[in-house]
Amino acid sequence: MFSEVSDLESSECASSIRKKRFNSRLPQLGLLTLLVWGSVVFLKTLNSTIHGEPGFRRLPTDCPQVTEDGLLKVSFENVRNFTFNPTLQTVQWIGGLNSPSEDMGLFLSVENGSYVIKSVYDQEYSRLLLKGKEFSYKNQNFTVDHLQASPNLNQMLIRSNTVKHWRHSTFGSYFLFDTETSSFNFIGDNIAKAEWSPNSVDIAYVKENDLYVYSSKKHATVSRVTDDGSAQVFNGKPDWVYEEEVLEGDSAMWWSPEGEYLAFFRINETEVQEFPIPYFSQHEDDLYPEVRLIKYPKSGSPNPSVKLMIYSLENDKTTAVAAGNESSLITEVLWVGSSKILCKATDRCSDILSVVLADARVEGKHEVSRIESSEDSWWEITHDTMHIPKDESRGREQDGYIDLVPHDGYNHLAYFSPTNRSKPSFLTRGSWEVVDGPAGFDQDTNDVYFVATKKSSTERHLYRVNLHKPYELTEITDTSKEGLFSVSFSSGMRFALLSYLGPDTPYQKILDLKSTSSDTHARGNVVGKTLYYLEENEVLRNRLHQYAVPEKTFRELNLGEDENGQDILVNSYEILPNDFDPTLRNHYPVFFYAYGGPNSQQVIKAFSVGFNQVVASQLDAIVVVVDGRGTGFKGKQFRSLVRDNLGDFEARDQIAAAKLYSEKSFVDSEKISLFGWSYGGYLTLKTLEKDAGQTFKYGMSVAPVTDWRLYDSVYTERYMHTPQDNMSGYNRSKVHNATALGRSRRFLLMHGSGDDNVHFQNSLRFLDLLDLANVENYDMHVFPDSDHSIRYHNANTIVYDKLLSWARQAFNGDFVTGFY
Repeated sequence: MFSEVSDLESSECASSIRKKRFNSRLPQLGLLTLLVWGSVVFLKTLNSTIHGEPGFRRLPTDCPQVTEDGLLKVSFENVRNFTFNPTLQTVQWIGGLNSPSEDMGLFLSVENGSYVIKSVYDQEYSRLLLKGKEFSYKNQNFTVDHLQASPNLNQMLIRSNTVKHWRHSTFGSYFLFDTETSSFNFIGDNIAKAEWSPNSVDIAYVKENDLYVYSSKKHATVSRVTDDGSAQVFNGKPDWVYEEEVLEGDSAMWWSPEGEYLAFFRINETEVQEFPIPYFSQHEDDLYPEVRLIKYPKSGSPNPSVKLMIYSLENDKTTAVAAGNESSLITEVLWVGSSKILCKATDRCSDILSVVLADARVEGKHEVSRIESSEDSWWEITHDTMHIPKDESRGREQDGYIDLVPHDGYNHLAYFSPTNRSKPSFLTRGSWEVVDGPAGFDQDTNDVYFVATKKSSTERHLYRVNLHKPYELTEITDTSKEGLFSVSFSSGMRFALLSYLGPDTPYQKILDLKSTSSDTHARGNVVGKTLYYLEENEVLRNRLHQYAVPEKTFRELNLGEDENGQDILVNSYEILPNDFDPTLRNHYPVFFYAYGGPNSQQVIKAFSVGFNQVVASQLDAIVVVVDGRGTGFKGKQFRSLVRDNLGDFEARDQIAAAKLYSEKSFVDSEKISLFGWSYGGYLTLKTLEKDAGQTFKYGMSVAPVTDWRLYDSVYTERYMHTPQDNMSGYNRSKVHNATALGRSRRFLLMHGSGDDNVHFQNSLRFLDLLDLANVENYDMHVFPDSDHSIRYHNANTIVYDKLLSWARQAFNGDFVTGFY
C-alpha cells in the first residue's frame, strides 16, 4: 500500500492509530526525520542557549532565526536532530506466569542491554531472561536483532544476521536460548520467519518458502510441512503484494490456541508478471546496472492465487479450506476456538465480503456464515477481528467474535455469537466511528474497550461497552478536553498503558483499571487509578518554552455545496508563520500539504513539530492541510464518493480550499503551492491539472502514481475496479492533460529510481507526456536506487532540502523573473 507522508506515521505512537493507506500506508522513514518530532540545535554557537538552564536569555531580534519575542524559530537542524522528539515507550505485555485472574502486569523490558521481565504492579519484581545483546555460539559472535519469548517464558527465540527484504520482511539466523540452562541451540540460517506455538515447545519457521516445525524439546526440525516452496510458491510467508497490501506484515501463518494445528497461506504467483527494477549505484565498480525482478500484479493483470491450509501436528497432514476462488483475496484469518478457524475473503475488487468458518478436525467441513455487499463502497482490509471465548458462567453461551461493520454509514462494533451467526448484535452506534475494532476484552466482566471518534473525527478517546449492555458507553478518557489517545492492555486486562499523543506534549501512564479508587485529579483518564507515569516528557515541555513553534489551528471548512445542494464540510488545520500580521495586504504565501488517499487522515490532533512547521517558520508562509472527500473517519458516504473516480473530488476540494485562502486580504494569491508524496504526489498533479493555473501556481510532487494502470492490483482495484470494467474511470483518473498542467507557473517532480512500490515508470511516462505537449515549466530530481521512502545515499536529506529551497524560490518570485 502506499505509505503516506504524515505527522503521525513516523512516530512510535503512529502504530496505534490507523491511518491509511497507499496503505497509508509516506515513506515511513522520510518523515521519521522530518514530519514528526524533531530535535537539537541549528547552530553550535547557540547550543548553550538552546539547552541552557531554565533562566535562558532571549536572543537579539535581528537574528533571522529569532522571532520578535526573542524566541528561536523551528529549523531543519532542529527537526533532523530530534529537538522536538518526545520520548515514548512501548510495553510488551506478556502472560505465561500468571492466570488472567492473577494479572501482575508482566512485561518484557530491556535494561542495560539485558532482557528482563518486570511487573507494573510490583516494581521490585524482576526476572532475567537474557543478559546482554551479544552472544557467542561455536566461537562465533552474534548480536540479538530480535527476541521473542516462549509463552511460558522459559526459552527465547533469537534472530541475528538480519537482512532486510521488503517493507516488513527480513531474513536472518535463528537461535534458541534456554533461560534455565543458559544454553544456545542453532535452528538455521536464511530463515524468513519463525513463530512460537502456544504450547511453548514447537516453533514454525519458513526457509526457502517452505514451512517447517522445530521442536525445542528435541532441538531438531521434526516436520517438513510443505515441499513445494519455490521462487513462485510461498508457504507461511507472503509474497510482495500480500505483504504490502493485504497482511501488512511478514507472516502468513497462525497457530491454533493450543498448538494442535498450524494454519498458513500457500501463495502461488506463477501467473503474476515480473517488473524489472535496475539499480545503478550499488557498487562503485559495476559497469552495468543490477536488475532485480519483482512479481508485481498491476491493475487488471493476474493476481497471485492463495489458499488457506491447515496442518495437523498429530496426524502430520495438511488440508485446504475452501475460501473463495482463484481470484479471491483472503484478507484475515482468526482462530475462534481450539479447532475452528474463521477467514475473510473478498472478490478481487473488494465488493463482496465472505466470512468462512472451518473445523480443523473434520477435513472439508466449512460453511459460509456471512456474505455482505459493500453497497457502492468497498471493504477495507482489517486485522482487528477479536475472538470472544465461550464462558457460560459469564453469560457467553457460545464462542463468538467482534468485528468492525458499517452501521447506518459508520463503522461500529458488531458481536457475532455463535461464530456462524450471519447477523450481529451491534454494541455501538452513532454518527462517529470506532477506530481499528476492539482494543481489548475483559473476560471476567464482558467489557469491550475501544478507541473512537465519538467526540470529534480529529480526536481519539477510549471507551468501554459491555457485551450484555449495548450502546451504554463508559468514557475512560476525559472527553471534556482535546485528546488523542492510544492504549495497550496487560494479559488479564487489569492494567493499561495509556498514551496521550496530542495535541499537547505527549505523556504515558500505567493505569489499574480494577482499582477500587480513582485519581483525585484526572489527567487523561476519568476511570482507573494511575499507578505511575511511564513518561512525562518534562525535558521536552521545558525546551519548547525556548522556541516559537507555530501552532496548528483546527477547523472545519465549508467548501460550498455539492451536486445535491449539501454543504461540503471538511477537516483542516492551518499553521501561521511566526510574527504573523493579519493587517498586511497581499503578503503571505500559502503552502498546502496533501495526502488525500481513500480512508486516510492527516488532520488529526497529534503533537508534532516537523516539516510543516519548518516551512511556516523559514518561509514565512501559511501552511494548510485539508482532508477532502474520500478521506476517513467522517463516514461511509464521505469516503466512498471517490469510488471508480480517483483524483476528481479530492482535487476539487483542494482547489476550493485554496480559493478560500486566496480571498483573504493578507494572502498573496500569486504564491499558493501544493506539496504531496505518494498518493499526495498524485493528488498534487491532478490538482494542478484540474486547476490549470487558476489558483495553485506551484506544485511539488514526490513519488507519484500518474496512471492507475501502473499501480498494484490489490490497492487500486479496491477503489477503481479493474481497467477492463472501468476503463473510462482509469482514463479520467490518470494524469493526462499536460497542457493544463503547463498553465501552472512551475512544478517540481522527484522520484527514486529504485521504488518497488510506486514504480519510477510512473514519472517516466509522465515526462514523456510533458515532452509530447511541449511543457517545459518544471524541474526534475531523480534519486538513484532509492525506494519509495527516498533515503538511499543521503537522499532523504536532499529531498527535503530541495522541497524547502524550491518553495523558497517560488515564494521569492524567482520562477516569475527567471532567476533560478
